[in-house]
Amino acid sequence: MRLKSIRELPIRGKRVFLRLDFNVPLSPPDAEGHRTVSDDTRIREAIPTIQYAREQGAKVIIASHLGRPKGRRNEEFTLLPAAHRLSEILGTDVTLVDDCIGEGIELKTRQLQNGDVMVLENLRFHPEEEANDLKFAQSLAKLCDVYVTDAFGTAHREHASTHRLPSIMPDRGAGFLIEKEVKYFNQILQNPAAPFHLILGGAKVSDKIKTIEALLKGVQGVLVGGAMAYAFMKAKGDPIPSEWKQPAPEDVEAAKSILSEAEKKHIPLLLPEDTNSGFDIGPKTIQKYKNFLAGAKTVFWNGPLGWFEKPEYSKGTFEIAEALAQSTAIKVVGGGDTVSAITQAGHASKFDHLSTGGGAALEYLETGSLPGIEVLKAPYRASSPDLL
Repeated sequence: MRLKSIRELPIRGKRVFLRLDFNVPLSPPDAEGHRTVSDDTRIREAIPTIQYAREQGAKVIIASHLGRPKGRRNEEFTLLPAAHRLSEILGTDVTLVDDCIGEGIELKTRQLQNGDVMVLENLRFHPEEEANDLKFAQSLAKLCDVYVTDAFGTAHREHASTHRLPSIMPDRGAGFLIEKEVKYFNQILQNPAAPFHLILGGAKVSDKIKTIEALLKGVQGVLVGGAMAYAFMKAKGDPIPSEWKQPAPEDVEAAKSILSEAEKKHIPLLLPEDTNSGFDIGPKTIQKYKNFLAGAKTVFWNGPLGWFEKPEYSKGTFEIAEALAQSTAIKVVGGGDTVSAITQAGHASKFDHLSTGGGAALEYLETGSLPGIEVLKAPYRASSPDLL
């Protein structure tokens, strides 16, 4: 079955459970212990779906996790800062309730008026969320009439709110963000305009090897930067200065496998010719990469090319971002650090899609779907074992 959009769901006057990804970075606590959202990208990405639901007369109930509270209540991971920021963006009151299940919470959902917005407290305050527990999902189901997910960043997790709950909801579908994510990743997998170039950065190769191998079926070039490059250099037998970050053995083995596959397919795989103290690609490499990318029609970028958080090591990542911003290629970015780098460089608006999912983006490119999306496509059966 196909993925159903929120546009096709009966939401007017209904309690709509919006599973969003408000797992956002927070500032350190101030003198009074208050924290604020330091990057509201994920909240802003969810606004079109939230606003659509409100305009259609839905009663909006937002659920998310934040951080890793390990199944118990921990005020360090309260969703209060996210709810406050959402209220500022929407310009309306947003109610944060003190839990995500229970008779009291259910009563509050039934008191909502059309267009109201409620945020449930952190789902991961309950261990049953990550355990994909049926009873917990049934408790969540009592809060709503319709299920909609726009949490692409957690769609690769089989958790109660992303997997079990939609399996027991007859009316379920996806929000606008997931539609957008799926559109661009399917284009990369199924019909990328050639030449299609892949930019890889970050630290570990082994975590991404399956995704890289899947993408090698369709790319015409690979550029590598960041500490990951040193695994490829070592795999080729090049010396790695002792003061640089030394690659782990499993990363070197993964790099060998990728190099071998690229060679078989005659795919150019470019490595840095020079660096800035081992923490950024150097000027020769920057120019070489710019030249190579100049003819690209499709680019997927995962992982910064240096320690961009430090101004002295941000030049490589920022200059490649600037070069791509001026390109007419379809440009898709996966991974929070890369999105942050491009945003800091001031070029976010020039990219076609900045994915809200890191691990989810890589898994989608590897397998062509995610558990939290596939469950939305499955036919609903009221007599399924989940309901017994």
